[in-house]
Amino acid sequence: MPVLTRSLIGLWRLARMGGHITTGVITIWLKFGRMGHEERNRAVERWAGKLMQLCGIELRVLGAVPQQGPLLIVANHLSWLDIPAIHAARHCRFVSKSDVKAWPVIGGLASAAGTLFIERNSRRDAMRTVSRMEETMRNGDMVAVFPEGTTGDGQQLLPFHANLLQSAIAAEAPVLPLGLCFYDKHSGRMSSAPSYVGDESLLGSIWRTVTAPPLVAQLNYGEPQSSAGRNRRDWSAELQEAVDQLRQVQR
Repeated sequence: MPVLTRSLIGLWRLARMGGHITTGVITIWLKFGRMGHEERNRAVERWAGKLMQLCGIELRVLGAVPQQGPLLIVANHLSWLDIPAIHAARHCRFVSKSDVKAWPVIGGLASAAGTLFIERNSRRDAMRTVSRMEETMRNGDMVAVFPEGTTGDGQQLLPFHANLLQSAIAAEAPVLPLGLCFYDKHSGRMSSAPSYVGDESLLGSIWRTVTAPPLVAQLNYGEPQSSAGRNRRDWSAELQEAVDQLRQVQR
């Protein structure tokens, strides 16, 4: 496809995405306060699914999508699109770095979706977050984390941090591995268009995404696991191996 055509498509997608984000903010201001818990969750799912469509990305879900908690989901982390993709399949409460809360617009959307924020460099705040995750799961919710702690390049997984697994052990909740990848719909090859890693800018990642050939976001859900007496470090290593297998393109 000619560069000019792709650029025009990208601008059209950006305009529609901007309108969709604005609609989301207005919905939060005017309606969320009157919605029940489940109604808000379904609204987040619909909004996230529509955002994926407007980006030109098809969602493909493999495995059994969890329907209710208590549950901790652990997934690899590639892009700013990971959270909308997972939300589009099923709402869950993400754990995110506290910086996100202060981001214009994005912070408000994340807060409305039930995000739990953590100061990653604070041991005390990490303990507080583990306690909140445990409480959230004991209340029957699903919580999702990216144990790599940051986005990766998609070539290989970064080491998993085991600390947040303590919440599942304390809540006696199962942990579900989830593998995520983006690939070119026609060639089946993994795509780096949505990547947001290292020195890459968010705007650059968004532009590459909206001007890319048709993409598929693949979510591959594994089998839930119980701790079965394992310590969190050993369990983390086994979950990393499971996610590494699940994140491969399945056609």
